[in-house]
Amino acid sequence: MDAAREKSIADEAWPFEEARKIVNRLESAPDQGHTVLFEAAYCPSSPPHIDTFGEIARTAMVRQAFDELSDEPTRLIIFSEDMDALRKVPENLPNHDKLNAHLGMPLTVVPDPSGKRESVAAHNVARLHAVLDVFDFAYGIQSATGWYKSGRFDPVLIKVLENYDAITEVVLPTIEPDRRATYSPFLPVCKRTGRVLQVPVVERKVGEGTIVYRDEDGTLIETPVTGGACKLQSTVDTAMRWVARKVDYEVSGKDQIDSVNLSRRLAEILGGRAPEWLSYEMLIDENGAEISKARGNGLTIEEWLSHGSVESLALFMYQSPHTARRLSFDVIPGAVDDYREHLAAYADADAAARLANPVWHIHAGDPPTADNP
Repeated sequence: MDAAREKSIADEAWPFEEARKIVNRLESAPDQGHTVLFEAAYCPSSPPHIDTFGEIARTAMVRQAFDELSDEPTRLIIFSEDMDALRKVPENLPNHDKLNAHLGMPLTVVPDPSGKRESVAAHNVARLHAVLDVFDFAYGIQSATGWYKSGRFDPVLIKVLENYDAITEVVLPTIEPDRRATYSPFLPVCKRTGRVLQVPVVERKVGEGTIVYRDEDGTLIETPVTGGACKLQSTVDTAMRWVARKVDYEVSGKDQIDSVNLSRRLAEILGGRAPEWLSYEMLIDENGAEISKARGNGLTIEEWLSHGSVESLALFMYQSPHTARRLSFDVIPGAVDDYREHLAAYADADAAARLANPVWHIHAGDPPTADNP
C-alpha cells in the first residue's frame, strides 16, 4: 500500500493509526520469525463485562488493520489472569455465598458455584467464549495458571528475583505507606491453605531461585519463585507477562494509565519492551458516572443484544474510542441505524473509503451485502 493512501486511511480510521504504531515498532527493532502478538487480559473473577468485550473488539480491529498494512503473521490471544486470588465474592454469580470460604485462593481453585464447571475461572471463561463466538472473532484463550505452572514464565520470574531491589524502588512510591513495609513483588501460594499470600519476604536466595517468607502463622518458609509456587503482584505481573510473551499490542481504559506506565518501567528493568498501547475513554451511565463492574451500572452485553444487533454493539465500540460516551438503552436504536447506513454506503465506495468504513473493521474486511428493510 502506498504511503499517501495509507495516510488517508489513518486520518479517518483510528485502527489504521494504531496499526502504524506496530509497523513502526517492527521497523525499529526487527525480530525474525516473530508472530505479532495482539493481547487482551481478562480476569475471570466475574462474568465478562461490556468493557471486556470492548477491549477485545478494539484489539481485533487494530489487528485487522495491521494485517492490511503488513505481511507479518499475527495472532490475537485473550490471556486469562486466572491465577489471581479471589479477593471479593461477585454478587452476580449464582449461589455466590458459597464462595466466601475460598477467599484468597487462585480463581482456578475456587469452585464454580453453579456446579457446571471445575472452577469459577472456567465458568467465566466459558461465558466469555460464548460472547466472543457470537461475534466471530479469530482468537485464542490462554491461562496464566498454565503458564506459571508449566515453567514458561520461569526465566522472567528469575529476572524479577535478580532485580528485586530495582523493582521495589520503582513500586514503593506508588503504593500506600502502610503497605510499603511488607511489600514484595512475589505472592507465595501457601502449600498449607492454597491461598495466595501477601506476606513479608525476609530473605532472597537468588542463586537457589527461592525466597523465604513469614507465613501467616509466623513460620518462616522457603519456596521457589518458579513453577507456580508464587505469582506476582499486579503491575509486576503485567510487565513480566509482556516480556515473557513478547506482547506487541494491548488496549485498556484511561483508568489504567498509571498502572500501565508503571508496568512499562518494570518491563525495561526486566530487559524487555512494553507493547504499543491504546488508552480509551471510559463509558458513562445516564448520570455521567463511569461504568464499572464494581458499581454494576450501565448495560450488560446480554442486555444490549436483547435490544440491538451484534453489529450495532461492535459499531458502538468502534466509534470514538478517545471520547467518553454514554451507554444506556436509548443509544441502541441509533447504533442499529448507523450500522445500516454504513453498510449501505460500503457497496458504492472506492477501495480507500471502504477501509475507512466502520463495517470493514466490524466484519474483518468482509462485510455482508446490505439488505435493509
